[in-house]
Amino acid sequence: MTHASTSAVKSADAIVPGVSPQLYSRADFERIAAVVHGEAGIVLTERKAMLAYSRIAPLVRASAATTFSDFLDGLDADIALKTRVIAALTTNHTYFNREPHHFEHFAAHVRGDLIARAKQGLSVRLWSTACSSGEEVWTLMMTLLGPDRHAGMDISRRDILALATDLADHAVNAAKEARYPADALEAIDPQLRKTWCEREGDQIAIGQDLRRMARFRQLNLLRNWPFEGQFDVIFCRNVMIYFDDPTKEQLVLRLAHKLRPGGYLYIGHSERVTGSASALLRNVGPTIYKRAEASA
Repeated sequence: MTHASTSAVKSADAIVPGVSPQLYSRADFERIAAVVHGEAGIVLTERKAMLAYSRIAPLVRASAATTFSDFLDGLDADIALKTRVIAALTTNHTYFNREPHHFEHFAAHVRGDLIARAKQGLSVRLWSTACSSGEEVWTLMMTLLGPDRHAGMDISRRDILALATDLADHAVNAAKEARYPADALEAIDPQLRKTWCEREGDQIAIGQDLRRMARFRQLNLLRNWPFEGQFDVIFCRNVMIYFDDPTKEQLVLRLAHKLRPGGYLYIGHSERVTGSASALLRNVGPTIYKRAEASA
């Protein structure tokens, strides 16, 4: 092979400007993309090559490997490390009261029925499927309890629990810790903040009355769900944008079956319900779906 042709091969292998293909090549990125898709259903196109490099490079440097190829060779034998790779490539950007029309709909059309069920002695279950650092589930629970502390405390003593899950264990830990910069909660109604949060220096902590109503666990949505029962409300927002169409349709169908008849599914603003789940879910608002009631 001539020097010119060798240079051409190296150029073809290079995928990130300024990074040697001996360290991180196109083949390495393709292996990363295959792992992420196989484990989490996330589709990484080549334009994500720089993102993959920047997110995984710290893990490579912290290991004994000298190249991405060497690092990837050890993944199959180290499940914990593979999980860290997936978590590193999971986007955890979120904020309080994100897509506020969902919480407005919940307050206006769902909250009252859930409270009535709870007061009848029935269980109420809510699920934030991709809770990230917790802003979604805490916004939902504050909305459920409402601005009046006396009424909210009465609701909180009922059989009401929220499950909050995420693929990334560091995100789950942050959600469970439930402490945020004070300005992070500016989008929350001031009375809700006053009623259910506590100021701690330059931070705000979610109050214990709210925190005891939530349970947290690390969960891969594409794997087994180790819990039984159905939910009254499921939030699965801005997760499926990373999946291919068959994966999206399979996930939505599983979520639909996890909703009790009459329950609600909230998804992200750029997501839609398609496939077999369409027979079970009726669109009742922007990216809001209701599970069909049980047949008489």
